[in-house]
Amino acid sequence: MRHVILGTAGHIDHGKSSIVKALTGIDPDRLKEEKERGITIDLGFADLAFPDDDLLIGIVDVPGHERLVKNMLAGAGGIDLVLMVIAADEGIMPQSREHLAICDLLKIRAGLIVITKTDMVEPDWLELVMDEARQFVKGTFLEGAGVVAVSAKTGQNIGMLRERIKDIALLVEPKPTKGLFRLPVDRVFTLKGFGTVVTGTALSGTVRVDEQVEVLPSGLKTKVRGLHSHGKHAEQTYAGQRTAVNLQGVEKDELKRGDMVVTAGRFSTTTALDTRLELLKDSIPVKTRSQVHFHLGTSETVARVILYGTEKLGPGESSYCQFRLNEPVVAQAGDRFVIRRLSPLETLGGGLVLDSSPRRRRRRDGIDDLPLLEKGGIRERIAAKVSNSSVEGMTIHRVEGWLKAEVPDIGEAVRALLKEGVLFRFDDLLLHRDAFELFRGRLTSMLKEFHAHNPTRQGIAKGEARERLKADQHIFSALVEMVDDVAVQRDIISLKGFSAAVSDSDKALIQKYLEGKGIEAPQRKELAAELGIKDKQLADVLKVMAEEGSIKRVNDSFYISMPAYEGMIKVLREHFASNDSMTVAGFRDLMGTTRKYALPVLEFLDASRVTVRVGDVRKLLLK
Repeated sequence: MRHVILGTAGHIDHGKSSIVKALTGIDPDRLKEEKERGITIDLGFADLAFPDDDLLIGIVDVPGHERLVKNMLAGAGGIDLVLMVIAADEGIMPQSREHLAICDLLKIRAGLIVITKTDMVEPDWLELVMDEARQFVKGTFLEGAGVVAVSAKTGQNIGMLRERIKDIALLVEPKPTKGLFRLPVDRVFTLKGFGTVVTGTALSGTVRVDEQVEVLPSGLKTKVRGLHSHGKHAEQTYAGQRTAVNLQGVEKDELKRGDMVVTAGRFSTTTALDTRLELLKDSIPVKTRSQVHFHLGTSETVARVILYGTEKLGPGESSYCQFRLNEPVVAQAGDRFVIRRLSPLETLGGGLVLDSSPRRRRRRDGIDDLPLLEKGGIRERIAAKVSNSSVEGMTIHRVEGWLKAEVPDIGEAVRALLKEGVLFRFDDLLLHRDAFELFRGRLTSMLKEFHAHNPTRQGIAKGEARERLKADQHIFSALVEMVDDVAVQRDIISLKGFSAAVSDSDKALIQKYLEGKGIEAPQRKELAAELGIKDKQLADVLKVMAEEGSIKRVNDSFYISMPAYEGMIKVLREHFASNDSMTVAGFRDLMGTTRKYALPVLEFLDASRVTVRVGDVRKLLLK
């Protein structure tokens, strides 16, 4: 069955809820105060079914009062088509204009103009109002849309309106059911015997009973206990449906309008968004760093506007900008948003989210990637985003959560980019070829500098190199292997062709001398004097030999030979085979040495996780 969401729009008391009731038989005003005052305060919902056409329309009825536009915005995000409602006795009013502007900013693509309360005016006056409505919508998505004059009181043309709605709804492009599941929460309540329930319009994907989901931005992980759609129990619901989700183990107080129920493990929250912002033609100018109300989906927060390339944006103008949000939101590249003035409350403009996890940039930095993120195809946008992630890369799951698209389409685009050599893949991590070239340049530059300052060392330890370059530990080794002019030996990285300024005869001399001393090797300065080698040069040689594994470093001034270390380990194993612990004095006597050597060696063994100190004794950790 095709599922479509229809929304109402228009000024307060222009008959939006009455039209919904006349079309469906359902009164969308559910609150006691709404019924007492005769106005819509919060979102109302109803269904309009066309069984013969396999069509079910969910209706979202929004309030028309200027102070309740934020509630209207909470219901407008998932709308496919709109009824622009204008009362015949009043004509175009302020919220008529603001609601139309909001629908235009959200890029709702279809709808009808409905003139209500026709029973209250003369035919000639009705014709004038209908002409005024046609002029009113010129230059918007409703230009050329049908105009239907109705009366909820007498039933005039309600049947015609129902048919016109059906005809337009059948042409609506379905929402992406193969995307990740996203449901912006517009209501939270509890049902006796069921627990906490949230409702909303599913923007994409599907969800099933017993499926694991996540509530963001709080990060609550829960399971779908039950589903209802359009008043019926369902095992699975789809994008485009009004959906009620019964969440397991979650309290009502933990949830609120503006939350998002999503596929678990795919999305992250953000407090910064790169966007294309467009101001309304009758808006006030917006200066960079000014604050606004920011509406996305059903969420609302205050945000600071950082304009790129200009200090001020005038009415009707457009610019790339970044919004820095006071509270985290969930967004995908391709989402629409609306901004409103802090005071007085009025709509300023809106636009398109280009990047929901933008790279750090100063205002004077380049924004060459933003036109590509705005207008590029799916391949170009993915490539640009992964490129912006630099050497950190981006997982495929993150790409799926970042971009508003069908998951199979994202997979196909990634495979094409891998085949073209634009991206490299390391398990689930994607890296752009530009990032690899950046890594290559940084690595070779670092090695040249290292070799210049450490001529006696063959190279740098792999772990130290990774830390210096701040590279992902899961892909660092693979990236190093891909760099042609780099060599790796025993976890030591060097430039190919480089040879350390340490002779084999020097190494052999040091090793032979240390082997003759056991664990009672002299301090480095004493060793330098004994061998006639400068202390700094000896320090470099000892580090190289320790990295190569021919000697063991106890500390920067104390090295022992590998035979001495291995012999010591053998003695310890034999001791602990029949003893639970060992004192310092016991170790001293066991090794036939003095406290001067026993203490630093024991500290080295503790640091190496060979032994562990428990009070005044040591126990063996090494198996």
